[in-house]
Amino acid sequence: MDLIVSAAYSVTSHRNGPRKTRLIGEKAHYQCACGQAVFFRNSVCLACSSPLGFAPDRGEIVPLSPAGEADTWRITDDPKSQVYLRCANLTMPAGCNWLVPQASGQTLCVACQLNRTIPDLSVEGNGERWHKIEAAKRRLVAQLLDLGLPLISKAQNEETGLAFDLLGTDAEGQNPMTGHSGGLITLNVAEADDAHRERMRAQLHEPYRTLLGHFRHEVGHYYWDRLIAGSGWLADFRRLFGDERLDYGEALQRHYDNGAPADWQQSFVSAYATMHPWEDWAETWAHYLHMMDTLDTAVGFGMTAMNSDLDFVPYTRDVLYDPQDEQGDDFIAFVNAWIEMAAMLNELARSMGQPDTYPFVLPAPVIAKLHFIHRVVQTRGNPPSLANLNDA
Repeated sequence: MDLIVSAAYSVTSHRNGPRKTRLIGEKAHYQCACGQAVFFRNSVCLACSSPLGFAPDRGEIVPLSPAGEADTWRITDDPKSQVYLRCANLTMPAGCNWLVPQASGQTLCVACQLNRTIPDLSVEGNGERWHKIEAAKRRLVAQLLDLGLPLISKAQNEETGLAFDLLGTDAEGQNPMTGHSGGLITLNVAEADDAHRERMRAQLHEPYRTLLGHFRHEVGHYYWDRLIAGSGWLADFRRLFGDERLDYGEALQRHYDNGAPADWQQSFVSAYATMHPWEDWAETWAHYLHMMDTLDTAVGFGMTAMNSDLDFVPYTRDVLYDPQDEQGDDFIAFVNAWIEMAAMLNELARSMGQPDTYPFVLPAPVIAKLHFIHRVVQTRGNPPSLANLNDA
């Protein structure tokens, strides 16, 4: 089956009514009206110079044609589409290529509306830092929308909304701490500097450190509050991840004093995940998003590792959080396809003299945690169908 196809949906059951399920791998790239392949980051077609924009309501990059009024646009191959504006951050250092429905009355796209504080652009280098940060954040937001996860800004609902503070060193010379609190994600803009990020990675003994990884981890904390806290999932969360009522401050101090247990790789996706159940959830959540997005892109480009002679025993459904899950075989196929793909990507990186793309091991207890997260997303979101991954 050719997995690079236009949007294909099947209706599946959902406790809040029907929902759409996208086939994984269906969109690795998009197409301009002229036939040229275009990508998530593009704002103009390099072949025909047509303006392009990402339409969040469609989840795709689309070619644009003037809609009549100045600075208004319709989708070129859909003249009856709604009228769009281009995000007001298009020409600023953020370089945002997203579209805004004119009827919304907004000038910023749904991703840029989440910013509560942007970097001080009078500081040298902050324009470039903001550009890198926004590129990572847009990829995060696009994936959250694609999964159908609840996504509202604090401007819409202060209590349950999401917002970002992108901060540098303050007037007293204090550096901001990257983290999450009550739906507010703070990022130290220095993380956009490669040298700073690598220095921190080495200092903290991390196998990798990226802007997108930061965002995926911190938004995991946000969705724990939204999807797990006070819900019917809490008992199973505690069984898999531990009791989140453990004192966080004490756990943090213990982790930095003593480090991770010697046998942490048998049950956790990273050393930091051992610190507290909340961090185990956030680390595992980030890996779930990594796996979904990377395998989606790889399969969309026709990449496959299924014919590779890899020395690993494929997982079976007995390692799942819920071995009776009707879609358990699909999830196991997804996990095994990811392990094969990650091995191939690591070898490709080594052939270029680069560190492993995915320097992690996924033991059986982590597979159960990933399956739990997938089930949570299924009930509240719109995950890609995993049914075609046996061919990955």
